[in-house]
Formats: sequence, structure tokens, C-alpha cells
Amino acid sequence: MENDVSFKFHQQLLSISENLVTEDVVALKFLCTDLLQLSKLEGVKSAADIFKLLMAQEYLNAEDTFLLAELLYRIKCHSLLEKLGYTKEKVQEHLHEKGRVSPYRQMLYELSENITSEMLEQIIFLLQDHLPKRWKISTMTSYKMDGPHRGFCLIINNVDFNSCQRKGSCKDADQLERVFTWLGLDVKTYTNLTSEDIINLMETWQHVQDHKDRDCFICCILSHGSSGAIYGTDHKLVSIRVLMSHFTAKQCPQLAAKPKLFFIQACQGNSIQRPVFLDADGPTPDSSAVQERVSFFESIPEEADFLLGMATVDGCVAFRHIEEGAWYIQSLCSKLQLLVPRGEDILSILTEVNEDVARRISPSGTKKQMPQPAYTLRKKIIFPIPMAPPPSEQH
Repeated sequence: MENDVSFKFHQQLLSISENLVTEDVVALKFLCTDLLQLSKLEGVKSAADIFKLLMAQEYLNAEDTFLLAELLYRIKCHSLLEKLGYTKEKVQEHLHEKGRVSPYRQMLYELSENITSEMLEQIIFLLQDHLPKRWKISTMTSYKMDGPHRGFCLIINNVDFNSCQRKGSCKDADQLERVFTWLGLDVKTYTNLTSEDIINLMETWQHVQDHKDRDCFICCILSHGSSGAIYGTDHKLVSIRVLMSHFTAKQCPQLAAKPKLFFIQACQGNSIQRPVFLDADGPTPDSSAVQERVSFFESIPEEADFLLGMATVDGCVAFRHIEEGAWYIQSLCSKLQLLVPRGEDILSILTEVNEDVARRISPSGTKKQMPQPAYTLRKKIIFPIPMAPPPSEQH
């Protein structure tokens, strides 16, 4: 019985850790500064590392999880409290008697949360003669995403390619439509397009005048594919680079200096990625793997302000469950819903997608998948936090 309780407790901690991103880990480290040795906190790389340190100091165990609940409450990860059997209200009720994070630490954290990048630049300017050089950090501006219209999102779903995966492909398209509508985009969905249809569609949207009043442009394609290309339903290839070239600053001036995002769910070859089990000192990637990455990046447009999110690396297959949908698309939709409300930029979100998909494995245990984003972005893309709850929480 004791073993069952311990196993369930560690499962809870693992689940929570997997739902915390880099900024959350940094916040947890800061809030735990008065509880744990600084030398040990410096080596922390994940939330799981912090949990281990807290357990070693007997701050956290299966019978008493309140400190972890308090920490999640402090960093506003309220949805994760239910994994510990808590609610936001229940934590608030017991903070005055069981809380361990010092008022001073709380104050500093709350101040840091309320300081905007503009305020930080002003503070640095006022104190520039008193700050060490290493403290004079520069902030990266973001693409403007504050217009009256967010942008258009095209979804191309070539669902008839594989009838046995129809349900999964339709689920992917539905999820994309719900998530990008939630993010404020006008979503247009197209199904079963030939290669000529796809080219014509790109040409049509290239000349849409309404782009000038929009913040961005997004295109999601669910199809089959080969290296650097996707198939139309006529089994003819269309170059991904050609598709994207319709929206360069020269070809589509209305989108000049605005972000253009392409998400491609399609195989890029027939090779199947195998799991590799690494020791602490893992092997150095071989030259063929390096060459694979170089080859992929050579196919990326040189024009600025593009992001290309590929479901898999060049030469390899991408997996789609016949009912639950594609590993990549389902992870993308899930992470957007989780991380946009936390103010994460799109590249940070795609890094989390990479990690999530990389953890997945086929039922046989022999097949893996590694997504790969490539970009010529000059700034961060941060979607404004929607007023409505994410689609996954809507009833």
C-alpha cells in the first residue's frame, strides 16, 4: 500500500513538472531561495529537480504537499493545483497558517511580475551610471499584435488521402480552427485540394487587400509530403518554399514586416526515427545528422519574418493517430492553449512542442518523431491573451 501511495505521488510530481515551462522553473527557483541552498538551486534545470531538493529537505512528501500547492499558487499555475487535490480558494484559506514563502520573497516576485519591458528599460536608463555592465541587459521588442484584427488563418486539410485516418485528420483541423479562432484570427478551412488548387489558393490570398489591416498571417497544411514539399490530392508535389514565397514583402507588400507562420503536418520522407537511450555522457551526433539539419535549413526562405513549423525533420515520417489526430498538431494546439495565457512567445511554445512530441513513442516502442521549426523572425511573436478561456476549458 505504501509503495502505491509513493508511486502515485511521484506520478503527480512528474505530471506537474511536464506542465511547467522554463519561466515557471525560474520563478520556482526564486521563490525557494530562502528554503534551499543557493549552490544547489544553481544546478536546477527542471521543476522535477526542485521537487527532489524539497523532498530531500523534508519540505515535500506524499502526506504534505501544501508547499508545492503554495508555489503553484504563487506563480499562478492554478489549473495544476487539482493534481494535488487543491483549489485556488483552498490554498488561499490555509496560506496564513501553512505558508512557507516569506513575505519579502513574495513582494519581490510580485514586483518583478508587474514590471513591463518598457518600465525595465526606463529603470535601466535611470540607473545606467550605477549598474554593473552585466546588468545592463537589452530587451527584445515584439511584433505588434494589438490591431483591431489579428489576421487570417488558412487550414488546408487533404483528408481524403488516407480514409483510415479521416477521423484523426478532421480532429486536427477542428482543433486548429478552435484554437486560432480563440487567438483572434479569422479561420478559413479548405479540404481536398490538388497541387494546382493549392497554388491558386496561395495566389488568391497573396492579393487580399485586407492583409494591410491585420497583424499576421497563418497557414496550416494537413497532408502527405516528401522532402521540402507537400502533396496535393492529385499526388503531385508542391514545394513548401514556393508556397511561402507568395507572401514575401515583395510579393505581398500588405504583409511586409508582419509575421507569417506556416505549420506543416506531413511526412518529409519514408525513414522512421528510432528511440535512442542516452547515458549522462551521450554520443556526439554523427556527420549524417548534421548534414540532415544543414539540408533542411537550406530549403528555408531567406526573406524575413517567416516561421516554418514542420511536424518532422527532413527525410522522416510524421505520425497521426487514426482517431486522436497527429502527434504534432495535437501538441501544438495543447501548448498554445496552455502557454499563450502565460505570455510565452511562439518560439518558446514550439520548443515545448518539440519536447512533448519527442517524448512520445509508438505502441511498439520503436518509432519516434522530432518536429523542427525554422524561422527568419526578427522579433518575438507574443499573442495577446484572449479574454475567453481556452477551447479545452469551454463547455
